[in-house]
Amino acid sequence: MSQHEGWTGRTASALQAAMRLTNEAFAEHLGIAVRTVAGWHQKPDLKPKSEMQQLLDTAHNQADAAVKARFDALTAEPKLDLPDGAAADAELRLSSDPNIVAALDWLDQHAGWEPGTARRDVAARLVRLDVRALQDRGVRRGRVNQRDTARALAEYYGATTTGHGRYAARFSSTTRASTTVFTHPDWLDLDCPLMPAHDRLKLSTVTPNDHQTMDEASAGHAAQRLAEALALGNRVVNMPLYRLLDVGVRKHALAGSVGVANFVGYVVTMDLLEGELVDALTTDRPIRPGALPLRDAYLPDLPSVLDVSDRMCAGGALALTAIARPADPFRGEADYLLLVQERSGHVINAARRLAVIPKGFHQPLTDYRADAQIGATLRREMEEELFGRDDIDNTVGDQRHADPMHPTRLSEPMRWLLAEPGRLRMECTGFGLNLVSGNFEFASLIVIEDEQFWTEFGGQVRANWEAANLRQFSSLDTDSLEELTNDVAWSNEGLFALLQGLRRLQQIGGNRVNLPTIEWETE
Repeated sequence: MSQHEGWTGRTASALQAAMRLTNEAFAEHLGIAVRTVAGWHQKPDLKPKSEMQQLLDTAHNQADAAVKARFDALTAEPKLDLPDGAAADAELRLSSDPNIVAALDWLDQHAGWEPGTARRDVAARLVRLDVRALQDRGVRRGRVNQRDTARALAEYYGATTTGHGRYAARFSSTTRASTTVFTHPDWLDLDCPLMPAHDRLKLSTVTPNDHQTMDEASAGHAAQRLAEALALGNRVVNMPLYRLLDVGVRKHALAGSVGVANFVGYVVTMDLLEGELVDALTTDRPIRPGALPLRDAYLPDLPSVLDVSDRMCAGGALALTAIARPADPFRGEADYLLLVQERSGHVINAARRLAVIPKGFHQPLTDYRADAQIGATLRREMEEELFGRDDIDNTVGDQRHADPMHPTRLSEPMRWLLAEPGRLRMECTGFGLNLVSGNFEFASLIVIEDEQFWTEFGGQVRANWEAANLRQFSSLDTDSLEELTNDVAWSNEGLFALLQGLRRLQQIGGNRVNLPTIEWETE
C-alpha cells in the first residue's frame, strides 16, 4: 500500500472488509489480538504502531487482485459529511462492515454496475436521508395492521383455481381471521413429529445459480434500503440462508429440498415487498398489478408464488410454545402457559408485530445437511430466544464451535428437556407460502409436557433482543385467547402458527385446555 499517511483504523477496517473477514478471522490472519481489530472500528482516525503498519502492508501486498480492487473502491471515496452522531457509525459501517460490503458487492454484481458503484450510490442516499422522516414513516407503517395487508393482497392476487387459497380460520362464532399465508388443505393439520423419520427436508447437492438481474429501478430501491438500514442502525448480517427449491408436504411427513443462499440477497430483493405494500396502504395508493413495481417484478402472480425453485424463496420455522404448569392456589387449575412475543423494531422480519415464539429464519449453523431439518432450526431458536444462549445468535457474533448444539453446550433447561423422552414434544402443524414476501412458513407446536420444567426452570425463560417483550396466556382462559386471536397487531405468519397450534393443542391437551373448536378454510 502506497499512501504517505500510512494506515489508519479506517483503512485497516476497509482492508478487512475487502478480504471479507470477521474480526476474529482478520486478527488471526494478521497474528494479532481481536481487541486490536475492534479498536480500529471504534477509532477510525487511529494510526496503528509501526509493527502493525508492516503487518497491514504485508496483508495488502499478498492479497489477490479482487481484494485489492474492493479495497481501492472502499478507500477512494471521501468520508461522508452527515449531520449527526449516528451518521458517523453509518459511515464506518459503509466502509468497513463486512456484511454491508457484501451487500454492496451483491448489488454491484446483480445490477451490472462497476465495483464501487453501489457504495457511491448508497453514500449519496445517506447524505440526503432525513432520519426523523424515516422514524415518522415507521410510525405510519405501524398503523397498517394484519387485516389491512390480508385485504390488500387478496385484492392484488385475486382467486385461484388450483385448490390453494389464503388461510383463514374461525375461532368462535364471533371471531374469524384471514391471513396472507397461501396454503392448501393437504398442507394443514400435518401432525408431523419433528424427528428424522418424519422431518425429511434435504439439502440439495446442486443449488441453482443465482442469475437474478435487477433493472435500475429495482437496484435503486435496494440501495435505498441499505442507506436506510445504515441510518437507522438496523442489523444486517450476511448469514447463510436456506432457499426452498422443492416442497412435498403431507400428513405426518415433511419432504422437499433446499439450497443455500446469502441473506443480503434476500434483504435487497424479496424483503422489500412488505415495505412497498405498507407504504402504498399508508398513502392510499391503489393495490393492483401495475401499481407496485417491486411486487410486479419479483412476485407478480400466484403461479410465481408457487414456483419456489425459480425465485428467492427464503423463510423459516415458528412455533406456538405451550409449557405445562401445575395447579396454583392463586392462578388456578393445571394448564399450559402460552407465550407470545412483540417483535423488536430492530429485526428485519415482522418488526413491532405480535408473533409466536420461537420464530427464526431457516438456516444452517455448521452442519448444512443435518440443519436442513425444520426441527434443527426450532431447537436452536429455543436455545436462543427462550433460554438466553447468545453464542448461537449469528447476528451477534461469529460461530466458532464445531457443534454449537452439542449436549455439553446446551443450556440447563434444554439439557433437562432432552434428557428423557416425553418431556419435549415438537410437531409441524402446517405449511404455507406468505404472500407478503413469498417466504415459506413452517408453523409448528412445541409442548413441554412435564410440569416439573416450569417449577425448576420457569424463571430462566426469557426472550432475546429480537423481542420487545413477552406476553403469557393460559390455555384455560378462553376469553383472553379469543381477544388475542382478534388482535390486529399480529404478523400474518404468526397468526397462522397461533391458530394451527391452538387447534392441535385442543386435540392433545386434555384437561389443561379449554378452547372452542377452531375451523380453518382456504379463501
